[in-house]
Amino acid sequence: MTMNWHQLLCAERLGHRPVKDEEGRSPFHSDHDKIIFSGAFRRLARKTQVHPLATNDHIHNRMTHSLEVACVGRTLGIRVGAALKAAGDLPAHIVPTDIGDIVQASCLAHDIGNPPFGHTGEEAIRNWFQKEGAFYLDTLTPGEQTDIRVFEGNAQGLRVLTTSEYYQYQEGMRLTYATLASSIKYPWCSEATVSQQRPKHNKYGIFQAELTYFHEIAHKTGLIQKGEDWYCRHPLVYLMEAADDFCYGIIDLEDGLEMGIISWDEIYGILRNVIDPAQIAELEKTLNKVSDGRKPAILRGKAIDAFINAGTQAFFNHQKDFLNGTVESDLISLCDKNVMEAVQAAKDLAKRKIFNHSKRVELEIGAYATIATLLSTICSAVDAFLRDPQQMTYKDSRVMSLIGDNNFHPQVLQKQGNYRYLAIMAVIDYISGMTDNYATNLAKQFNGMGESRY
Repeated sequence: MTMNWHQLLCAERLGHRPVKDEEGRSPFHSDHDKIIFSGAFRRLARKTQVHPLATNDHIHNRMTHSLEVACVGRTLGIRVGAALKAAGDLPAHIVPTDIGDIVQASCLAHDIGNPPFGHTGEEAIRNWFQKEGAFYLDTLTPGEQTDIRVFEGNAQGLRVLTTSEYYQYQEGMRLTYATLASSIKYPWCSEATVSQQRPKHNKYGIFQAELTYFHEIAHKTGLIQKGEDWYCRHPLVYLMEAADDFCYGIIDLEDGLEMGIISWDEIYGILRNVIDPAQIAELEKTLNKVSDGRKPAILRGKAIDAFINAGTQAFFNHQKDFLNGTVESDLISLCDKNVMEAVQAAKDLAKRKIFNHSKRVELEIGAYATIATLLSTICSAVDAFLRDPQQMTYKDSRVMSLIGDNNFHPQVLQKQGNYRYLAIMAVIDYISGMTDNYATNLAKQFNGMGESRY
């Protein structure tokens, strides 16, 4: 069994909506625009990339990171599209820029479900529901419990795209099937992941709440089913993931240099090997004329171009394996050895020096208290609302007024499935959608230590 590009590039929209023809933009470029204009994407500007609550304007946040990944992904997609078109492998109506548009849109959305404080925020949500908030999950099914106990930003991302943004509980942003499928890095559910029955034992991409949408997306794009609630990846996921890895390989190190955590020599030692040897002498002559702070910008373009060339070649060489759904590794692992080793070395350096920097660790620890305060206060109020709105305390009623009690009304949630599970997911929607700054300030307000924001 194999997949085909005609189905994989399906331009119909979630909810079995027909292809939308617009002058001046493709259906896939329309996806890009919908994501850019969403509130969820806008809030990424105040969400952690690596350094929580960074005050240095030169340090990346989730939005700047996502935009840069989208730029790399677009070029990577166009080059792959051109190679496939030249080989006669794409449908006649598809042009290389269509591939670029799909990958660009999926890159824009790749972190859209991340909570405040990044991966630390994910861990803080998990930690609270595994301990203090565990009793809220007692009546849920095992799969629903696992969704929350091992909350995953990737699954929340699909929820933002299909459920919580724009048309709430009515297919969300209503993106094309191709873009949605290309956004699902881990096309399986939480319970099987925890029991170590999936390729990644700590990652998944689908909540029970979006399971019906997931099957619809998989069937419309022709993904190969590998097990219960489990499909192979869409081939273009590998391009989105590679664009993200390429940017990590450069941008995290640039931020580390800006903050004085690592040196220029450490960065150049990693990236020098991916540059064309014929360009080294002229490059180093130019680098020697500028300060260390300006050197990354000079090196960046050449390094990214080398990464994109290697990614394009690797994808084209293994196209049949991607269409057969047999690739278990990421695209980086299939790239030229110098590129593969450079990306891995960059990740190792960032993990060793940047992620363990004392200031970052201090803020991460504080994030646990912030998330715990928010969950404790809001879940208590929602629980009281679910039991009997007429018996709520005044405090609980004020909390419900703040977060919007219409989002928890039985007429809204009971149509979708398990009322209590979806109510807790709505709490997580609210908190995971917060920026770092808003989450911090609101937790202070809840603790009686906030400042007036009038």
